Amino acid sequence: MDRDDTTLRVLSTSDLAGLDISLADVLDTVEQAYRTLAAGQSDNPRKLTVKPADGHSVSYAMLGRDGVRNVVAVKTSYKHGLRESRENQHYYTTLTIYDDVTGLPVAMMDCSRIGSLRTPAVSALLARECAAPGAATALVIGTGTQGRLALPFLLTALPKLERLLLSGTHPDGIAAVRAELARHFPERGIDLVTDLEAAARDADVIVATAGGHTPAAVEADWLKPGAVSILVGHGLAPSTLHRADRVIATSEAQMRVTGTDMADADGNLPAVDLELPVVISGASSARTAPEQRIFAYNSGLVVTDIALGHRFAQLAAAQGLGTEVALWR
Repeated sequence: MDRDDTTLRVLSTSDLAGLDISLADVLDTVEQAYRTLAAGQSDNPRKLTVKPADGHSVSYAMLGRDGVRNVVAVKTSYKHGLRESRENQHYYTTLTIYDDVTGLPVAMMDCSRIGSLRTPAVSALLARECAAPGAATALVIGTGTQGRLALPFLLTALPKLERLLLSGTHPDGIAAVRAELARHFPERGIDLVTDLEAAARDADVIVATAGGHTPAAVEADWLKPGAVSILVGHGLAPSTLHRADRVIATSEAQMRVTGTDMADADGNLPAVDLELPVVISGASSARTAPEQRIFAYNSGLVVTDIALGHRFAQLAAAQGLGTEVALWR
């Protein structure tokens, strides 16, 4: 079917699963999205959030524009059963991209794989920019979707890491983390830790990706001088934020929307010193002294989803993947 203004390429979960993309390609794509945003060439408005009073679900809508790729996109995200175990939750996320040069639709796709790659890539960029010189030990807390690629991305961004630690309790998740590391870095191993405090005291980089039901909560007193703690999901106590020497966030506005569980007794969050796009651009440094303990907040910016989603759409089109739907006829 010829592409026109009535047809849309729909990319399913299985379509995207078959696409091969390197970790370095993902990192480069996400980093370029941040540079473009910092240069004022892209738009990333604040996300819209809807959550019922009883908190059983949450929905997000995000609109953005990538000024280098010249595309506009809308991402939606819906999760149901927040108080249920992971296997009983329902989660749907989609990305719809339009070409802002031709005015034609590019693709609509399941956004789950994009998120599963984008989020650990952002954590790795935060680690690269915030880690103290000579950082050698990384600790990942959690073995869910975000935890499984955290270590491969960290090693891609910080190849001199010497020791890799994992804190997790689910056997299948632990096996999946080991399998992903073996797939990307077969020569590297993981030490599974049972004493979280001892592991945190050793770690130069901590990435907390655990789910909301985790009992894990690293305290500020456990952090060594120069440590960077990166919050993706759960696993860090609020003290790591409130007592940090520096606070870096992908977006301060997003942090104030989605980071309320880290607020103090008065419901306050500390000010953010720098946002990641500014750091990536080279205009300012995340770390100004080697002994600083840095807290970094990883929340999604839709411009990174757009850039990575567009990259996937290009790869899929080159391979003839997806289904053309005459949506507007």
